[in-house]
Amino acid sequence: MTSRPLSVLILCTGNSARSILAEALLNKIGGDRFLALSAGSQPKGEVHPAALELLAERGFETGHFRSKSWDEFDDNSFGGQLDFIFTVCDSAAAETCPVWPGHPMTVHWGIPDPAAVETPGPQQRRAFEIAFDQLKQRIEAFAAIDNLDPRRDGLKAELQAIGRL
Repeated sequence: MTSRPLSVLILCTGNSARSILAEALLNKIGGDRFLALSAGSQPKGEVHPAALELLAERGFETGHFRSKSWDEFDDNSFGGQLDFIFTVCDSAAAETCPVWPGHPMTVHWGIPDPAAVETPGPQQRRAFEIAFDQLKQRIEAFAAIDNLDPRRDGLKAELQAIGRL
């Protein structure tokens, strides 16, 4: 294993809700062990207001989040190598992804899209809370693994099992 933080790219189609929530959670829960990033195959161009509101209410700094394309990470231009890629929406998991430098381990952790609840109000809020809680549970399980060497036998199966939590 390397002493540098493990780089984790969280992908979703729009990069406006689930992937943003996951990026925030992993950076907070994982501390200096991880560098969490997020992107989308077809970014919306803005982070969903309900995602930012929920994060702010839960004590996260939100000013730096932005909806961005996975093209920003398909080479080493972001300054590092990716170790893991988690797709959090089914459409992003089904897309043909770029060839990532270093061939990171890719795992699907599907989460229902809270932004699919389009009308602001209690139902939308609850959808975002559910997505946040599901991602938090998975990220806590991921961060609790001692040996996250992507070459380790059995790790991918372990991460896939986390995606079913």
